[in-house]
Amino acid sequence: MPPNTTSSSGQTRGKSGRKKGRRARLILIVLVLAIIGGVGYGAFWSISTVRASFPQTKGSIELDGLSGPVDVKRDGNGIPQIYAATDEDLFMAQGYVQAQDRFYEMDVRRHMTSGRLSEMFGKGQVDNDEFLRTLGWKRVAEEEYETKLSAETKKYLQAYAKGVNAYLRGKDGEDISLEYAALGFSNDYKPAEWTPVDSVSWLKAMAWDLRANMQDEIDRSLMTSRLGPQQIADLYPRYPYDRNKTIVQEGEYNRTTEEYEQRGSTDASEGGSAGLAGGATAPEDGLQSQLSGLYDELDDVPTAVGVNGNGIGSNSWVIGGAHTISGKPLLANDPHLSPSLPSVWYQMGLHCRSVSDKCQYDVSGYTFAGLPGVVIGHNQNIAWGMTNSGADVADLYLEKLTGDGYEYDGKVRSFTTREEKIDVAGGASKTIVVRETNNGPLLSDRDDELVKVGKKATVDQEAPDRGDGYGIALRWTALDPGTSMDAVFAMNKATDWTGFRKAAALFDVPSQNLIYADTENNIGYQLPGRIPKRGEGDGSLPSPGWDSKYEWTGYIKQSELPYEYNPDRGYIVTANQAVVDKEQYPYTLTTDWGYGTRSQRITDLIESKLKGGGKVSTDDMRQMQLDNSSEIAKLLVPLLLKIDVPDKDVRDGQKLLEGWNYTQEADSAAAAYFNAVWRNILKLAFGNKLPKELRVEGQCLYVEPVDTTGPADEDRRVRECGQRDADSAQPDGGDRWFEVVRTILDDEDSDWWQAPGNRTDDPATNRDELFGRALEDARWELTAKLGKDMDTWNWGRLHRLYLKNQTMGTDGPGFLQFMLNRGPYNMSGGEAAVSATGWNAAGGYTVVWVPSMRMVVNLDDFDKSKWINLTGASGHAYNAHYIDQTDKWAKGELLDWVSTKRAVDESTEDTLLLKP
Repeated sequence: MPPNTTSSSGQTRGKSGRKKGRRARLILIVLVLAIIGGVGYGAFWSISTVRASFPQTKGSIELDGLSGPVDVKRDGNGIPQIYAATDEDLFMAQGYVQAQDRFYEMDVRRHMTSGRLSEMFGKGQVDNDEFLRTLGWKRVAEEEYETKLSAETKKYLQAYAKGVNAYLRGKDGEDISLEYAALGFSNDYKPAEWTPVDSVSWLKAMAWDLRANMQDEIDRSLMTSRLGPQQIADLYPRYPYDRNKTIVQEGEYNRTTEEYEQRGSTDASEGGSAGLAGGATAPEDGLQSQLSGLYDELDDVPTAVGVNGNGIGSNSWVIGGAHTISGKPLLANDPHLSPSLPSVWYQMGLHCRSVSDKCQYDVSGYTFAGLPGVVIGHNQNIAWGMTNSGADVADLYLEKLTGDGYEYDGKVRSFTTREEKIDVAGGASKTIVVRETNNGPLLSDRDDELVKVGKKATVDQEAPDRGDGYGIALRWTALDPGTSMDAVFAMNKATDWTGFRKAAALFDVPSQNLIYADTENNIGYQLPGRIPKRGEGDGSLPSPGWDSKYEWTGYIKQSELPYEYNPDRGYIVTANQAVVDKEQYPYTLTTDWGYGTRSQRITDLIESKLKGGGKVSTDDMRQMQLDNSSEIAKLLVPLLLKIDVPDKDVRDGQKLLEGWNYTQEADSAAAAYFNAVWRNILKLAFGNKLPKELRVEGQCLYVEPVDTTGPADEDRRVRECGQRDADSAQPDGGDRWFEVVRTILDDEDSDWWQAPGNRTDDPATNRDELFGRALEDARWELTAKLGKDMDTWNWGRLHRLYLKNQTMGTDGPGFLQFMLNRGPYNMSGGEAAVSATGWNAAGGYTVVWVPSMRMVVNLDDFDKSKWINLTGASGHAYNAHYIDQTDKWAKGELLDWVSTKRAVDESTEDTLLLKP
């Protein structure tokens, strides 16, 4: 039961056993409660245990290791502002306070990042631990800490760990959280001390969730079992540079004539090349099975900050003072991540009483519990935000395995190996051997089906004989030690654009879009990160590991990465769109950008506001964050209204779309109906034609066998059931699918618009017939889900958010889920809207990612800034601050975000003195 663990029907071994094991253990907890003295004692247990772990927020506490007193001031939402006289005291106090509120979350996540979940949750997590040990996050973090990080950063990490451990000292599990009390009934687990490496490992987990296009790389390969090269290209259309603007439009990057002349060998076409890069082409049964198995392993790995899926992203934008009411910049940010309880973010202020060489920080913003410093926020000179850049920093390599080695340029090389011992709560430990090639760890060693490599994989004549097949290795920038932890502290104390760019140069993994504003009225953008240059291949499909021509040849220099500073247009928007026009840049950053639907909508909203000399306010920025208009509805509704629908009930549904303004409010019946129609269009046109590895688990179809030639023949059809988790199946309905439909919309007789008939419907042979089918299917789907009376329909009843505790609240029995989980919440917004409450069209309407926080920074007066979190400061169920921000977040409200000493004092409700 690690964070965000999901189950996929495509799993290959042990997963049903894991699930049963988890449930059995949790059921045991409830049985024990029932046995111990009946309901009365159970009530006493819950009340006393819940309260025992709440943090002390008033009075004073002595902490060994402090050099002087530290004040912790909390406002009415429990958000702490820390005041200290030295850097070490500041970060020690941060560790102590975050542990007070969130230690259980911190502990679970450090076990996840180090591949030690089995120590907490037993044998059900051994497979996950094997995979995570193969990746080796903690091993890389240890090397990073020892060899890469500055002495100052190490000092801060040590101080933070000292604070966490000061909190743990003398406490039993039930004194720390309700979850430990529950775990105590089934094993004797005790939390270990925190270490600096535990914090560094967290950045590896964040990088994993934001690793860019690995899912696309796998999906394209899986598609080749049923789709041809042109069909796959149709499903990965080119980025619409002519319609959706890139981030950098007036910016710069260092380049030479020689680089442009060499561009032809490094720049690859976008949009779905169908063959494996260079050495292999369409995989068949063996490799198909292998890639599917790999996907299942990836899908089952717990996520740290987001979902491992397509379409997820974030919004950020900054507007210069010439266009704001205050005359100084405004900066907005709302990262889109999978919903978690507690929220992944922790709001906090870190203040030196007097900024000096001895104490250098006066910063406020969003932190991660377990990580010192502020990740997104502002100090007293600058503000910054982040979105995922989507740069392709991970490649899969096919490896020809030969005995105890692997082939490389015609010779056999020996594996690099290491042993990993996995301790298991309540069971025997297990030792695994991790093998690595020159490209990275062999992921295929961690799954029985992955070992059965592609016996029928189609490869070119230059590839080595497949024999028993190929393994799969991972090359990923985060598996090399880096300096991202240094970047966090450098960014926190930067005072101008030059200092900010120097900090960004240290932010090597994950690659993020960084936006910037300062009190001197400057705005900017920088793409940082360790982004590879490739010899051959473009990273869109697995490459042949046996051929040195496909190795990475180095990394793009920081000076060559795109940036923008004070552009003439007066604003910068980043929402996961293309960073720069590929015709104007010598390197391939990725072949899988987001398609720019959100970014262009934000741009249009800003341009509309600035028309005629208009000025933007803080509340205007908030309203833009809440924009929930559907761009695909604007395209399709005029066509849907022209369809001649014979059925009166379906016509009544169609009439809901007349006069609809395309906004997706929670109470909108039109939004509910349109999104159901959109879902059914995708299913009929694309979903039913995808291979089973991409379709939703349990959804079965009768399909033509893969090797069928000639006209369709119903007698030859076989029953085939989907294998992917509903939250990550295809077509997910994101803005890539917007672009797919837009591209073929005028081709009314495209093969994609053809769909076989069923017992009640004739086959669809063109676009309008398929749209008619979708209108009808959506009407009856919503009748089943929401009732026949359309007056009772609304989008929020379909589009619901569930907040689940990410361990015992996911698979546990009702007793624990009731205690730990919250919701559902009926949500506005939608897929690829600015207010991005994402849902997966293949799987249903439930919200699968959200704006995990929202902020608007006012560079004229930081105390007029606004912020909100998805849940609250506390990770303790039933604490007043467990979900005290959620209702406001769901309504689109923001809290006052104060940071000056005077304003913080005025908002303080509880003060805790930490003293030596």
